Amino acid sequence: MGDYVLSCCSTADMPEEYFKKRNIAYCCFHFYIGGRMYLDDLGHSMSFDEFYRRMAEGEDTKTSQLNVEEYITHFEKYLAEGKDIIHLCLSSGISGTINSANIARDDLIAKYPDRKLLVIDSFAASGGYGLLMDKLADLRDEGKTIDELADFVMKNRLKVHHWFYTGDLTYLIRGGRVSKVSGFFGNMLNICPLLNVNNEGKLIPRYKIRTKKKVMEACVEQMLLHAEGGEQYQGKVFVNHAACREDALAVISLMEEKMPGIKGKVELNYIGTTIGAHTGPGLVAVFFWGDERTN
Repeated sequence: MGDYVLSCCSTADMPEEYFKKRNIAYCCFHFYIGGRMYLDDLGHSMSFDEFYRRMAEGEDTKTSQLNVEEYITHFEKYLAEGKDIIHLCLSSGISGTINSANIARDDLIAKYPDRKLLVIDSFAASGGYGLLMDKLADLRDEGKTIDELADFVMKNRLKVHHWFYTGDLTYLIRGGRVSKVSGFFGNMLNICPLLNVNNEGKLIPRYKIRTKKKVMEACVEQMLLHAEGGEQYQGKVFVNHAACREDALAVISLMEEKMPGIKGKVELNYIGTTIGAHTGPGLVAVFFWGDERTN
């Protein structure tokens, strides 16, 4: 195992037990609901089910990224122990958090000139961010150096695919991903948009599909089209959901039918409160390794 710290933000949307098992440090974003601020601390401050229930009942939500001081606190405890750090940030196409992380890095490197602190844009979010961190933990455990991990990220971060859909356009409308007019008619006509994250790390609506069953099939079709080896894909798959476990299980079942090599190996988790505050309940996201993402 490397003699450095592998770090990310809570927006990688993996359970606390996972981060502990894989020896991955993380720092927490914040979210607001009911006019009160909470830490996005992997379901401790508020359970995911309660969070999405309150959203569904109409409570407003918003989020805030880590500030410079919080990054300094997170990084410095490891630097003071004589450890180097490689930290991956939530995609800059979704959040400006990397700017705060870079300012913190510059301040700390001046204070700890013998230490190495690498801050890298993941161009990923939620389970895709988690999938990238999972691979880096594998490489670290194989004995790769911190610079080898950084090189791997730069060469391969766009090979992590994110495909997701929702049956409720309300929250995409609020976030400006879908216009109010399109959203009104979309909800009325039972339109379920299929979206992905592009090569700039931005959330992009790709297809307008009627009915949830058809959008599930379209999501798996994109996986067959882009995954390493197509239907022979043997890599890891992460599926995250926003309080719609049955929908996520239905997608996994369809995926396993088309791609038998992944049967029984798909990891299912919640979409966390930071990402979920913008996507709302009812969203299912599929993450896998594939060809390089384009615009």
